[in-house]
Formats: sequence, C-alpha cells, structure tokens
Amino acid sequence: MQLPARFEQLTMLRALAETVSLIGDFALDEVTDIRLALDEVATSLIMEAVPDSILDCEFSYDDRQMLVHVASVASSEAVVGQAGFGWHIVRTLTASIAAVQEPFDVEVGGYPTMVDFSWVRGVADDG
Repeated sequence: MQLPARFEQLTMLRALAETVSLIGDFALDEVTDIRLALDEVATSLIMEAVPDSILDCEFSYDDRQMLVHVASVASSEAVVGQAGFGWHIVRTLTASIAAVQEPFDVEVGGYPTMVDFSWVRGVADDG
C-alpha cells in the first residue's frame, strides 16, 4: 500500500495492519504488537519524510510469521529512529528489525529509507 507520508494517514495504516494480521489468523495480542510496531516505524519515517513523499508499506505472512516492509524518502542522513525509545519498543515487540538508508537521491530530493521487521508467532510467549 502506498499513501502520503503524513500523520493523518497513521489511522489508515493501523487499520491495514490490523486487517492483514486478522486475515493472517494472528491472535488479538499478536495483532496489537504488530500494529504498535508498525505505528512506531511509520511515525519515525513520517517525521523525517521530505514534503509530498509517499510511505510504502508491504505485508507478507505465513503460518509462522509476519514480515513488514515500510519505506519513504527521508530529509536527513540519519537512519530513522535507531537510538530512540520508539526503536527500543519496536525491538522489544519484534523478532527482528533492520533499517537501510541509501545515499541522497536528487530525483526524489532525499535519502530513500527502508525499515523491515518481522513478528514471529510464539516468540513473546517463550520468555
């Protein structure tokens, strides 16, 4: 799904995460974790997004895990959110998270930035 990288779109993104998670037969507490992780990642990307950029979000899942890819164009060189409290929350809620930022791209007027995270069934229950 692609939508404008604006805070008003977070409600739509949360609803999408919830719908995909429920269709994937994730339990309600799992859905909440996935939605919260996506919310933190998307908020970080939107905060750094260049004006009029797009937030691209992809979901895939199987009987074991949910994979989420979120991308946008950032206005700064710092990879989004890695040191902040929100990043800590995402690390706590997910099985893995990785952020990649490409060099400045003149065509898009910023730094293409991608964040991928996975949520694995049962990982939170193991602790």
